[in-house]
Amino acid sequence: MASDGTEVPTLVTAVSGPLTPAPADEVRALAQAAAQHDGVPPLSEQPLLWLTEDEARVVHLLARRAPGTGDDAPGPLLGYAQLDVGSSTTVRAELVVHPAHRRRGVARALLARATAEAAAVPDRRLHVWAHGDLPAARATAARAGLVVVRELWRMATDLRAHPPTTPTLPAGVDVRTFVPGQDEEAWRRVNARAFAHHPEQGRMTSADLRAREAEPWFDPAGFLLAERDGQLLGSVWTKVHPAGEAPDGAPDEEVGEIYVVGVDPDAQGLGMGRALTALGLAHLADRGLRTVILYTGAENTVAIHTYRRAGFERTAVDVMFGPDPGSPPRGVPAVAEEAAAQRDGRATTR
Repeated sequence: MASDGTEVPTLVTAVSGPLTPAPADEVRALAQAAAQHDGVPPLSEQPLLWLTEDEARVVHLLARRAPGTGDDAPGPLLGYAQLDVGSSTTVRAELVVHPAHRRRGVARALLARATAEAAAVPDRRLHVWAHGDLPAARATAARAGLVVVRELWRMATDLRAHPPTTPTLPAGVDVRTFVPGQDEEAWRRVNARAFAHHPEQGRMTSADLRAREAEPWFDPAGFLLAERDGQLLGSVWTKVHPAGEAPDGAPDEEVGEIYVVGVDPDAQGLGMGRALTALGLAHLADRGLRTVILYTGAENTVAIHTYRRAGFERTAVDVMFGPDPGSPPRGVPAVAEEAAAQRDGRATTR
């Protein structure tokens, strides 16, 4: 069913902390419906893991039809946004609206409430990820006065055309597999140092790591640590997506991913990033995989150069929208009025 463009009076409810099972399942179903419609998942891995995570510093925004519109009972979930409020300067959000309820003001209501939540801390600004850089997301952002402030590239390679090179490790460096229950804290310390300026990856907590270890895809055999004299210098973490559940692959094949490559700053300049990437690709090739993907920031030119040397090319882009740094956002009065309505629990119909 497609939206007819009729505005829907929408009430957005904010929930801090973990969702209970029923609304969490609603969000997952909503995300699945949007992914099937758009051809790209609307929520990344982290927000899905944070739906029920006790330690996550997030606010969940649940959009439903406002009471008094023919049925006072809570209606189905029309849209959802998750706000990462762990920073004092920036709220990072991901947002999805059910395909049957688009062009009805739901996204605008969610953005208004997200703006209000961000503004609860002075000078804190809202940034919103849009996966796939779809035209509808661009239009919604433009109406809210938001511009592209960051890009995340998805890159892919075909291992048949670009077989992995033999890795060359620095002298004295040994490689072993990750040991659950033993290596978490050492890995987190190096990861935090390697991604000290990365707004998401560098903030991975013990709970975030445990959540990934509990996922069906986790395999310590594909999580390789490079050490010298027992000191962790870097790592490559790989992931295998089941057939039909990953981008850039045929529907009937598994797809590998170079999930994280991290090198301690003290070990940079030794060629560790290139060697670790080769080790990860060799592991995925040994699994019999053909297609391998990875994600990297468009600003990370050094990493992009390394990945292109390994045969990767850009296949898709996610974009982050935020306030225009050169001018006040357009439409501020309308968004501010709508944000006030959401704080007061009033329905909006824009």
